[in-house]
Amino acid sequence: MANEFGRNARVSSQMQKELSYILQRDIDDSRLGFITINEVEVTKDLAVAKVYVTVLNVDEQGKRANVKLLNELSPVIRHQLAKRMRLRHISELRFYYDDSFDKGMRVAELLSEVEKHDLEQKEL
Repeated sequence: MANEFGRNARVSSQMQKELSYILQRDIDDSRLGFITINEVEVTKDLAVAKVYVTVLNVDEQGKRANVKLLNELSPVIRHQLAKRMRLRHISELRFYYDDSFDKGMRVAELLSEVEKHDLEQKEL
């Protein structure tokens, strides 16, 4: 019987927790904004980890700058991660911006506009 929660999922989950802690406490760079780790996807051989992040309260240029900075800091972050995780090899970290939060906010705005328009139509 196969594990329903396999090794990749366990490593991804633990890596997400540890990366959140590292970015919050260990990386002291004033250029970084408020970063949230949304998801970590690890390849089957654990060689590469795709880290999806959201940066709050910045414009589009700031989001790109934060992701670029995270990718530049990835060797330092990976070193900190190696200290905290008990793995023989630590995955190469690649950071990507996750725009699902932005899309969700846009959908919520559109739905509230539709609801507002419907209320105005009922009043007529």
